[in-house]
Amino acid sequence: MTTLADRLDLIELMGRYADIADLKGFTRLPSLVYADEVTLDFSSVIGLPPMTVPLDAYVHVLDQAFAPFSATHHTVTGHVVEIDGDRATLHAHVRAEHWVPGERADGGPDRWLVVGFYDNEAVRTPDGWRLSSVKLTATHQENAHLAGELPSAAVPPGG
Repeated sequence: MTTLADRLDLIELMGRYADIADLKGFTRLPSLVYADEVTLDFSSVIGLPPMTVPLDAYVHVLDQAFAPFSATHHTVTGHVVEIDGDRATLHAHVRAEHWVPGERADGGPDRWLVVGFYDNEAVRTPDGWRLSSVKLTATHQENAHLAGELPSAAVPPGG
């Protein structure tokens, strides 16, 4: 595989990553995005320490974590990809918007906004590139109270 092809595959991987939440693809998409075990660091958004979890356990958490939102939209841009053999790092800008139903907003704001950066790691597997580590560094949030109660050990992608 060429470096250019790898770079394109890795950028597409980040697109599939965003689609998990935005398309509510909690059953099929995670196996196309994550390695069998993934380290997750969303501490800048939800305050939980980084953790390493098996993919099959994380899939259930994803569905629960995004259930309160009527819609989400994750814009991931400005990809900086570095490849070293079968490992890669991906730095990207993110703007993640999460809307809640009107009754939950109760006349107030209905959108939780998270802006920041991803610093992720990927590994080449027999099935293609997969994320082995995801770190979100939030630089700005609006209406974080709308994040609501996360399921036990929940770590949503993109905040």
